[in-house]
Amino acid sequence: MIAAQDLRKTYGPTLVLDGVSFTLAPGQCLALLGPNGAGKTTLLRLLATLLRPTSGSLQVGGIDAVREPDRVRPLLGVVAHGSYVYEDLTARENLRFWETMRGGEASPARLAAALGQVELDAVADERVRTFSAGMKRRLGLARVLLAQARVLLLDEPFTGLDATAARALRTALTDHAAGGGAAVVVTHHLREAWDAATEVGVLQEGRWVLRERREGPLEAFLARAGELADA
Repeated sequence: MIAAQDLRKTYGPTLVLDGVSFTLAPGQCLALLGPNGAGKTTLLRLLATLLRPTSGSLQVGGIDAVREPDRVRPLLGVVAHGSYVYEDLTARENLRFWETMRGGEASPARLAAALGQVELDAVADERVRTFSAGMKRRLGLARVLLAQARVLLLDEPFTGLDATAARALRTALTDHAAGGGAAVVVTHHLREAWDAATEVGVLQEGRWVLRERREGPLEAFLARAGELADA
């Protein structure tokens, strides 16, 4: 689903990404960690086609994402750090509006199913202004699940979530992978993302310093990652 080769990104003389390469197959979820300024958000924005790399190549779903970003974007579901929801609409109305705007099928059954996936079905007709920050994040995730994006790109999705919300997010990510989707999750909360991840990578100064399959207990990984993994 994702094939990145030697991605570099500079801003003037500042090198932000320095030759990042990786592949992500259907069914895989990469938990992406690293200290502030490591290049995590820049990499996510490149994957989302919001930035162009200074050099290197990127394919998403077999499409050249640098040359044909418009063809790639329908495959992507991006959940940014902000919730970007309409506070005066209900959860159901938010989903209906988003789906109608993208030209999708906003049937009651599909809206209900998406809300159920993130455990918001019980509050589907409540105004979003009454929601907690975690509930708004889950609503944002429901939007991209409804669009049936093949690749999810999530920026700090576990921030501010309570245990119930975090469990719902892990379940949604696991279900997405089981259906053949792929995901990249930028997080400082590896404990929350561990069970949903199939791979874990740590960036520092724009380079991989650790990237491996998620195997064994979390504590063993943290011992190898040292202070780079802020769990």
